[in-house]
Amino acid sequence: MKFFIDTADLEQIKEANDLGILDGVTTNPSLMAKVGIKGHDAVIQHYKTICEIVDGDISAEVVSTDFKGIVEEGKKLAALHKNIVVKVPMIKEGVKAIKWFTDNGIRTNCTLVFSAGQAILAAKAGAAYVSPFIGRIDDSGWEGINLISQIAEIYAVQGYETEILAASIRNSNHIIQCAEAGADVVTSPLEPILGLLKHPLTDIGLAKFLEDAKKFA
Repeated sequence: MKFFIDTADLEQIKEANDLGILDGVTTNPSLMAKVGIKGHDAVIQHYKTICEIVDGDISAEVVSTDFKGIVEEGKKLAALHKNIVVKVPMIKEGVKAIKWFTDNGIRTNCTLVFSAGQAILAAKAGAAYVSPFIGRIDDSGWEGINLISQIAEIYAVQGYETEILAASIRNSNHIIQCAEAGADVVTSPLEPILGLLKHPLTDIGLAKFLEDAKKFA
């Protein structure tokens, strides 16, 4: 399973990249705004900077909701760097645009997916990635991880090549559950990724090793 970081914060991207396990980045206008990146030119430059830091797929999101607007935006984003993947919303015009991008050699990430039916449409249109938002599904009273399992089973049966990119990750356990459920990728804030490092027995064991080392130094 590949690890992407879901942020526009360059310091967090660098920290995750320095771990040696980072495969890509997902971001969007909301995440850009959180770190003070506003305005078209600033956003475009920020995407370029992220591409210089991480050698992996970088999802860059369109803000248009009509077919022509999505296509025009997507073409410009894809032209920024070979690793850019155009993030397109799961709407009717978005599915049409994903098919156009697929036919024209531009990879896409279909975002805001909340059902298996939507995931099937994204795969049929040729999306490189489909992004189910498991945290938001949990918030609505359903088990988001079950959707990952369902999509994984359908894609395996049907032979779809679209990768399942689990999004809206809230904690470290979500990451583990996604790996169990068959997600190809998980995109997460930095904190849940770093949380995978932690276990009280590791801390106790390390303290004991260090204590013993001092005795025999």
